[in-house]
Amino acid sequence: MKSLKFLALSAMISGVLAFTAACGNADQNQNNGNGGATEEQAGEENKQLQGEIKIDGSSTVYPIMEAVVEEYQMEQPGVKVSVGSSGTGGGFEAFIAGETQLSNASRPIKDEEKAQLEEKGIEYTEFKLAYDGLSVVVNKDNDWVDHLTLEELKKMWTGQATKWSDVRQGWPDEEIKFYSPGTDSGTYDYFDEVVLGGAPIVKGATLSEDDNVLVQGVAGDKNAIGYFGYAYYVENKDKLKVVPIDGGNGPVEPTNETIKSGEYSPLSRPLFTYVKNSAVKEQPEVYDFVKFTLENAGKFSEDVGYVKLPDEEYKKGLETLEGLK
Repeated sequence: MKSLKFLALSAMISGVLAFTAACGNADQNQNNGNGGATEEQAGEENKQLQGEIKIDGSSTVYPIMEAVVEEYQMEQPGVKVSVGSSGTGGGFEAFIAGETQLSNASRPIKDEEKAQLEEKGIEYTEFKLAYDGLSVVVNKDNDWVDHLTLEELKKMWTGQATKWSDVRQGWPDEEIKFYSPGTDSGTYDYFDEVVLGGAPIVKGATLSEDDNVLVQGVAGDKNAIGYFGYAYYVENKDKLKVVPIDGGNGPVEPTNETIKSGEYSPLSRPLFTYVKNSAVKEQPEVYDFVKFTLENAGKFSEDVGYVKLPDEEYKKGLETLEGLK
C-alpha cells in the first residue's frame, strides 16, 4: 500500500503537469491569436508601398487630382506623386512620350492622340472623375450683362463684336478684353467645339494655361470676359460674376444642380483621367493610387467645386480597374 506521502506527491505532480499543459494550450491559443494579429499587421505593413507616379494634363482637373494626391500621400508616404497642369493637350503629349502614367483631360482623347498611342504600343483606359460646367465670367462691376446666348458668345469670341455695344444695343461703347485658356487646354477645345465652331479666336485675347491668370485678368478689368472650369468660378465668387447662358431654352446659370441634371447645356461636360494599362499591371502603387482616386473622386470633386458622378459610375470604374489588374 502506497504511503499517504507518496500519494500526495503524485497528486501534486499531476496538478503541476495539468497546470503546465493548460498554460501551454493557453499560450498556443494566444500565440495563434497573436499570429493572426501579426500576420494582419504584416499585411498592413506590406500595404505601405514605394514608388513614383507622374501625372500631367488638364488644369481643370488639377484641383481634383491635387486633393486626391494630398490625401493619398498621408496614407502612402512612400509613394511620390507629382501632378502637372500643362493642359489636356500637353498632358497627352507627355503620356504618349512615356513620361507619365496618368493623363488628366477635360475632353475625350482625340483620334490623332489615339493613333500616336497605338503607334507606341501604349494601351490605356479612360476613367470619368466628375462633371464640370464651363463657366463664362465677367468683372464684378459689370452691371449690363444679365445673360448671353450662344450666338452672342460666338460673335464676341470670333471677333465679330469687339465692343460691348456691338453685342447689344445700349451696352457700353467700350472695347471687350478677352481671357481664354490656351490652345493646349481641353477647355479651349471644348469651347472651340461648342461656341467657336472651329473659327479662330478673336485677336488680342489673353491666352493662358493657368486659370488663375484668367481669374486675375477678369477680376482686374471692368470690360473683361473669360471662361474656365466651374471650380475656378466657385473659388472666386467674391471677385467675379458668372453669366447665365441661353443654349436655346432660356438663360441658365451653372450650379451643381444644373450641371448634374444637364440643364446647363451645352457647356456641361465630364472630366477624365487616362491611365496606362501596363502601369496598373506592373506597378502596385499605380493600381493602388487609381483605386484610391476612384473611391474618393466624388467627395474631392464636390470639395473643390465640381459635381460628382452617380455612384454607379465610380463602381463601374472600379470594376474596370480590377479587370486591368
